[in-house]
Amino acid sequence: MQKINIKDVIKGSIAEELGIQKGDKLISLNGREVIDIIDYRYEMANEFVQVEIEKISGERYVFEIEKDYNEDIGLVFEEEIIDRPKRCRNKCIFCFIDQLPKGVRKSLLFKDDDYRLSFLQGNFITLTNMNEEEIDRIIKYRLSPIYVSIHTTDGDLRVRMMRNPNARNIMENLKKLVNNGIEVHGQIVLCPEINDGAELDKTIKDLSDLYSGVKSVAVVPVGLTDHRHNLYPLRPFTIDEAREVVEQVSSWQEKLKARLGTSFVFLSDEFYVIGDLPIPDYDHYEDFPQIENGVGLMALFKHQFEEAFQRRKRLVRRSNKPYLIVTGIAAYDFMRNISQKLKSIGFDIEVMPIVNKFFGKNITVAGLVVGKDIIEQLKGKAKGKTLVIPRVMLKEGSDIFLDDVKVREVEDALGAEVIVSEVDGRDFLQKIYRGR
Repeated sequence: MQKINIKDVIKGSIAEELGIQKGDKLISLNGREVIDIIDYRYEMANEFVQVEIEKISGERYVFEIEKDYNEDIGLVFEEEIIDRPKRCRNKCIFCFIDQLPKGVRKSLLFKDDDYRLSFLQGNFITLTNMNEEEIDRIIKYRLSPIYVSIHTTDGDLRVRMMRNPNARNIMENLKKLVNNGIEVHGQIVLCPEINDGAELDKTIKDLSDLYSGVKSVAVVPVGLTDHRHNLYPLRPFTIDEAREVVEQVSSWQEKLKARLGTSFVFLSDEFYVIGDLPIPDYDHYEDFPQIENGVGLMALFKHQFEEAFQRRKRLVRRSNKPYLIVTGIAAYDFMRNISQKLKSIGFDIEVMPIVNKFFGKNITVAGLVVGKDIIEQLKGKAKGKTLVIPRVMLKEGSDIFLDDVKVREVEDALGAEVIVSEVDGRDFLQKIYRGR
């Protein structure tokens, strides 16, 4: 059996009470080997567990524990999934990681394609780097929902797009999952003249036939940086092409709403921005099944902001600070319209769009704006002001941008305060009102 190193023990937990310590090793749970976090959680769900531990001294103990159902005993491991994440072996023609410039942190260069991270974190997987045993494991442990990058249901085209012969059997794998009760949310990275047009029609039809096992599908435009050296020749969508995609998907939504009771397929906000079209209303996105994919993010933010604004506009504002709202090019008009409401009641507020020089001008989303671009483009314009940035610009749980510049470095370079707002209209408004 493998020995799993215990990185830490949560204070006040059952494990701490039993004397389990950092550096001890987990040998087994209920007499079974633990391969990864899925095994661990499955065994730990019981109200009675046997935990075999090897102490730093080499002595082994078996602890018999009674606890609440699904209660964890407080062990922390080196990796979130215990095992190491599975590496993606695809060579997708649109892979964003292959387009990253020099200077990004090393962790961004790792291509994961791990079904456990799909279940735990909502990461999209391709199902191409899995064997039958792993698919059976998803079914056995009821790892639902999972998130799958589909792109096309045409096997030959999918092989060409992903450059992996295992990509061909996407429909067979999806059918196996949904027929065994696994809920799937799908993603289509749309590339002009490759998987759009009639191919997109076929993909939507095939996937909608698997509803409600396949619960939703997001369509997002391919992201292209300025660092596509020696890569497959791709181009961004034009305004007219984006409008055609919106019209095409809207037609499908109307038909599927009548047939299935749901629009089923949703476009990311970027398509409306590229096509210079209004963002659909809040109700259009139903229960926002793919909000993390940028689908309905603006509609939700606007809804949250307007609800909070109606409650707060009669209150005396607490801050007289001059604000600079920092965002990407794509959200500039949207955030400017939001900010107009605040200006109308006396706030000194301006929206500053940042051109993405780090990744390239075609990358317009706020989440990929980096610290160096903010410093360079706001030099001399931000002194004494308060910058408001969305948390998606920063590494999760940190104050570091994608180029490893820290928030404090931006403040020092610009002589300005930086406030970090959640991508939430209520939190944004609260930050402005309170000035912190």
